[in-house]
Amino acid sequence: MSYKEAMRSGFSNYAKFRGRASRSEFWWFILFVSLVAVGLYLIDNAIGWGFILGGIWSLAILLPVLGLYFRRLHDTDRSAWWLLIMLVPFIGSIVLIVFWASKGTPDDNKYGAPVS
Repeated sequence: MSYKEAMRSGFSNYAKFRGRASRSEFWWFILFVSLVAVGLYLIDNAIGWGFILGGIWSLAILLPVLGLYFRRLHDTDRSAWWLLIMLVPFIGSIVLIVFWASKGTPDDNKYGAPVS
């Protein structure tokens, strides 16, 4: 999936928590969200606003990113309940990154057909 397709898919599936998301869709969208967040953080600091723009961005992007987390775990045939492992400091985040970086199941799974 290209960068442009990943952005379109990420925003068109704004609050979709079912289905699957490919690795490329996930990582392109996370890159976009992160770059915008860094840019807004720099603008906030330059203007002296603290974290106003970054906070607004974080709230606006919360549901799309959460939905993407769910769909990416579904692609690896894991339940979205695995997100709770993030509550375990440090190790939980590493486990999730490994899951998100893993290849998805090549065939249909209980969450649907594979995304190309």
